[in-house]
Amino acid sequence: MSDTPRHDAIVLEPTSRPSDADTLTLDKLGRTHFIGIGGAGMSVLAEILHERGVDVQGSDRERGPKVERLEELGITVHIGQRAENVEGVDTIVWSSAIKSDNPEIVAGVNAGARLMHRSDVLALLMQSARAVTVAGAHGKTTTSALLSHILVNAGEGELADPSYAIGGSIQGPNGTLDGGHAGKGSVLVAEADESDGSFAKYHPQIAVITNVEAEHLDHYGTAEAYRQAFVDHAHHATGHVVLCGDNDGALAVLRSLEPQAAAHAVVYSTQRPEALGDINGAAYVHIDHESEAAAEPHTDTPSEAVESFVLHLPQRIAGGADIPVRLRIPGIHNARNATAAIIAATLLGMDPRDAAHAAGTFRGAARRFEIRGEVAGVTVVDDYAHHPTEIGALLDAARRRFPEATIRVLFQPHLFSRTKFFAYDFAQELAKADDVIVTCIFPAREKQADYPSVTAHTVVDAAVNIEHDPQRGWIQAVPDMCQAAKMLAMRSKPGDVIFTVGAGDITNMGEVILSVLRTRGDRD
Repeated sequence: MSDTPRHDAIVLEPTSRPSDADTLTLDKLGRTHFIGIGGAGMSVLAEILHERGVDVQGSDRERGPKVERLEELGITVHIGQRAENVEGVDTIVWSSAIKSDNPEIVAGVNAGARLMHRSDVLALLMQSARAVTVAGAHGKTTTSALLSHILVNAGEGELADPSYAIGGSIQGPNGTLDGGHAGKGSVLVAEADESDGSFAKYHPQIAVITNVEAEHLDHYGTAEAYRQAFVDHAHHATGHVVLCGDNDGALAVLRSLEPQAAAHAVVYSTQRPEALGDINGAAYVHIDHESEAAAEPHTDTPSEAVESFVLHLPQRIAGGADIPVRLRIPGIHNARNATAAIIAATLLGMDPRDAAHAAGTFRGAARRFEIRGEVAGVTVVDDYAHHPTEIGALLDAARRRFPEATIRVLFQPHLFSRTKFFAYDFAQELAKADDVIVTCIFPAREKQADYPSVTAHTVVDAAVNIEHDPQRGWIQAVPDMCQAAKMLAMRSKPGDVIFTVGAGDITNMGEVILSVLRTRGDRD
């Protein structure tokens, strides 16, 4: 190892491939070290490699449940990230959260170790699996969790016990499953992260695209480049592409597909095919959301359904059938997510009726319309929504689920740049609620110093001319998140629903709100 660290020259490129990527196989990885092995995305990859016979180790800043799980499997985990942790290592796996001056990166480069982004590992695993990826600006976690849940609960033969790597836990009738699992079946379900372009590496059997809306322009530069990345991803699918016809961006991707890819595409939509126009020869699945048949009781479907519809499958998919679906999770957007998952399961070889029944027992992914509790008649719900479209879908679902309730929202914007670009859009969607407090911005990878004028007030100021009933006082900025949570709790009434909304640490405020409600109740 050189005496002089070369970290100044290290450039970590998320979309770069190792020099031997074209011939790389699992048995060539050697001793493989994961930096941040306890992370949701990293731990499952480490476990899968371990199950495949790779010599795996790793490091993390602190011990947690995932680290303890890996240690129980016999994987060595170092607490703290130090150069000596990678002595004798052949391959180092990193994620986009790791900086180029990380001591383990520096030491690995100086020692000549292979550097692999986590997406390269996932791409490598897809080579020996029937892989299904789920990409899109919104709905990735719920759709991939739904598909994993369907396979876990209804898969037989090689469809049973799938591997999956998704961004949230899976809530089903028998409890909660972790978002990562190294299964013994042939299927691998994975979220395809488009934020840094790494999904360009994947060659799945089935590529699901839930929607395409301009996002992550700090990486792509333009909306056109962002959309083209999805076109390229779709062309990498070795079997089918499944796209949502209710989204203009996804339709644009469909119409950009080359004939061979389009011939194996499936488009699903709540609209009639004539309303979609040209679908480039794709198979069409209609989500009949208004069908009376969907509302009829079925002995083999859950009785607590809050979203019912019928899927009309064409002859090209499982010989054609009308499949009733009854979901426990609310919202038309979840009807679309479930449809994509059922189509993917059917294309893998499952009976669509079995897939639909299993979907009906899905209770949601973590932080997706997750009910945290109810105190004194006030329901507290947590949701990960952090883009205007997601917030709009969430509040539409809230109105369907709680039609008579006063909807109160504690919203934490995610990223200064996103808040700046979409301030008016956020305000417009938040206007679907009755009472809104916007709190401090979760910076993630950004710095307030680079956006000095962007604060919680940015969204509130953008709401000035948005019609609302009542006209005054429906939205305010309270930078102190804990104070804002207490304010919403104190002014709530029985029958109200309070949502904590955002991708940051706003999730911690659910318990604060419930605690205030309990204390308030004790005093009454």
